[in-house]
Amino acid sequence: MIKVREINKSFSGKNILNNISFDISNGDSVAIIGQSGTGKSVLLKHLNGLLIPDSGNISIDNILLNNVSYNELQSIRKKMAMVFQFGALFDSMTIEDNIILAIKSLTTLSDKNIPNRIDKSLDLVELNDVKDLMPSEISGGMKKRVGIARAIAINPEYILYDEPTTGLDPITTDRINQLIKKVSEKKKVTSIVVTHDMKTLKFVSNKVIMLHEGNIIFNDKTEMLFKSNDKFIQYFVKGEK
Repeated sequence: MIKVREINKSFSGKNILNNISFDISNGDSVAIIGQSGTGKSVLLKHLNGLLIPDSGNISIDNILLNNVSYNELQSIRKKMAMVFQFGALFDSMTIEDNIILAIKSLTTLSDKNIPNRIDKSLDLVELNDVKDLMPSEISGGMKKRVGIARAIAINPEYILYDEPTTGLDPITTDRINQLIKKVSEKKKVTSIVVTHDMKTLKFVSNKVIMLHEGNIIFNDKTEMLFKSNDKFIQYFVKGEK
């Protein structure tokens, strides 16, 4: 379980997150939404310890992130996988080697069991024929699917997705959405998805956290978002002023 309590963060005197508090229960699939620049990705980076709040605290499975040692933080990160906006694959390495790097960095899996783990991860994202290719040889949508395969290869308890459908055509977007839901259900992981895409939100999430100017203005079940009487929320999700 993730617990966020009254965290604040500013850069160069500008407040990005203001007194943010929420819980994410195990098994939840949470969408974090809001306008560009409102702090969504900053919040996501706090959840895996890439950023530390100026005040307030975050706990992952009852372990406070604020004052943990580097080794303790690494043990927490082994529970969490990040799927980056543009795949974040190393161009000089094959798809297989990209996944091997994550497995060796974040798990204690033996060398003899790594090939099977890679095959199962790529099979889940329906890309079992690309492991010998270079990232430059596959499409943008395929890179995102490889990023998901790399994430699930470490058997995480949490997967954090940063704008997973940005820049994709509608068909590929649907495929990524279906994949996120499939991974969440099959692997029983907790998913946290930063997105602008209402279709993604509706399909993959059971809960929504909405940020506006660094504050939480909505934190409830997904279906309640579309029933909100708040004019700004209606405009954001429906385009209605």
